[in-house]
Amino acid sequence: MIKKYLPLIFILILSFNSHSQSIIGNWKTIDDETGKERSIVEIYQVEGKIYAKIIKLLEKGEENKVCEKCKGDNKNKPLKGMVIINGLTKDGDEWNGGRILDPKTGNEYKCYLTLENPDKLKVRGYLGFALLGRTQYWHKAADKK
Repeated sequence: MIKKYLPLIFILILSFNSHSQSIIGNWKTIDDETGKERSIVEIYQVEGKIYAKIIKLLEKGEENKVCEKCKGDNKNKPLKGMVIINGLTKDGDEWNGGRILDPKTGNEYKCYLTLENPDKLKVRGYLGFALLGRTQYWHKAADKK
């Protein structure tokens, strides 16, 4: 009797495990230079690609801050609601091939994301080679229902 259900049990265990290993959801960003909590970012998927937008600014007095140093369409636009990660695709255990915007400087970089554990995301922005860049670690935040 158990042998009959063994494949189903195995599939259920894998699906729970893969769901808990998802980068999709809300993440608290931590400034790698100051260690301060900066924002809540929602990572979402559209047509197999990963995007992220700022949904909340955490520093008091910066709730309505705009991206003064951004270029193009983002120039002087509110940070809240701004898409800061564009077009990453899954490559093994990593999401890469897209861009990340640093609202502090207005610069865009190549980037990749890797899940360190279900509650910690490594975010690496770089120019040219992944060795030339910065790393931040974002922490899982409660998803709003």
